[in-house]
Amino acid sequence: MDWKAFAAGAFVGAAAGHLLNHYCLSDESVSGDVILENVKDAFKKEGPIEGSWIQLKKQHYKKYAIDTFVYHGGITAIREGEKKQFEFIADAKTGTIIDVYLT
Repeated sequence: MDWKAFAAGAFVGAAAGHLLNHYCLSDESVSGDVILENVKDAFKKEGPIEGSWIQLKKQHYKKYAIDTFVYHGGITAIREGEKKQFEFIADAKTGTIIDVYLT
């Protein structure tokens, strides 16, 4: 094997490793602002909302087999003529809402 073939193989291997790490193994998460907008849009389908909030610092969450990092947030919505306070927990990596509850 000559040095050109070796160098080409090493380059291709390094490039493939970089792409695999960047696109498949990266630990990126969904922005808390994006999650809050998605929750607000869902609540607006059922009626008006008056306010909303989200903690932008991720928190560790473990419940049974679920072990992940989450965002906590809340919505104040008008339901049946009254203000109702809802809180939610969203997976920080996928943006999936894990729980919504009335407070």
